[in-house]
Amino acid sequence: MDNSVTVNPKGAEPYDIMIRLGFDDLCDALTSIFPPSCKICIISDINVSKLYGDELKSALYKSYKNVDLLELTLGEENKSLDTVSKCYTHLTGLKYGRNDVIIALGGGICGDISGFVASSYMRGISYVQVPTTLLSMVDSSSGGKTGVNFESYKNMIGAFKMPRLVYINTSVLNTLPDREYASGMAEVLKAGLIKDGSFYEWLINSFSEINERDTEIVTEMIARSIGIKKYYVEKDPYEKNERAILNFGHTVGHALEKYTDFKYSHGECVALGSVAAAYISWKKEYLSMEEFYEIRDMFVPFGLPISLEDIDTDRVIEYLKSDKKNTAEGIKFILLKKIGKGIISTDVTEEEIREAIGQINYVED
Repeated sequence: MDNSVTVNPKGAEPYDIMIRLGFDDLCDALTSIFPPSCKICIISDINVSKLYGDELKSALYKSYKNVDLLELTLGEENKSLDTVSKCYTHLTGLKYGRNDVIIALGGGICGDISGFVASSYMRGISYVQVPTTLLSMVDSSSGGKTGVNFESYKNMIGAFKMPRLVYINTSVLNTLPDREYASGMAEVLKAGLIKDGSFYEWLINSFSEINERDTEIVTEMIARSIGIKKYYVEKDPYEKNERAILNFGHTVGHALEKYTDFKYSHGECVALGSVAAAYISWKKEYLSMEEFYEIRDMFVPFGLPISLEDIDTDRVIEYLKSDKKNTAEGIKFILLKKIGKGIISTDVTEEEIREAIGQINYVED
């Protein structure tokens, strides 16, 4: 099943998100945007490059003669200005100009770094996202948020840079490890919880096919998730207001990523953060007790955690307070007014946060 979605962010050039079962249509899509005379630099995680680097280059060689591949070792510890500097050195060494193109082949870290490089190299060149993880397909590859970590701050240095094209080849999910696939499901479930209750129910009813990676079901799931992301990006492309609702589960989630020294994946921490946010939503009487427990328990069939052992709540709150998304009014939390409706809240108290963290804190007797 092929799908295409066009994103029209205010103040930025529209771009297509193409969902395909292979790389066959990528070259034609690129030539409709970029002339064959331009140079293309593929930036990729070295592990992803081993799987798909040659295949992608072969697809591009149909029309482009100047294609090279920059392989990087990428993890949270490499999501830094040092890695960005390596990209600048490569691009300047090969004399890339403002009319040339970067393609990000990989997961969210690769896309964030490549997008930031594209936003800043020669004051901005074009880039294309070719995401290879479920998480990057449904979330980070579209929307234009780029960035790197700085000291203990996640994504502290960055820019908004919209891609010219997002090309999703769902066949690459066949080689994605189960834990990484589950990580992406946290963002998918989040999408339904904040915007579309019927989609959330569909996910729950389809969990067997989703876990089996049924091509038709997964394609529909990705397309519907992207549709929700598109809604917020078009309304608020630079996250001045409503787009922040996409950060449901991320307030506690980002703090837990730092607290666990990134031993837990982004999606795993978002799942835990979503349980905490749903708990606060229940305590504020937005959700019923039954709805809270259903939300909590439904992460489990998708291979996601709902608790951690022996959490140091004080340390988590310390990380949480340093989050760049906080405002002068207070810690910005995304809560659920109901299943399918996320809201922005700045009146969550520290006591409520501590109680919510207690809900995901497993302490052995």
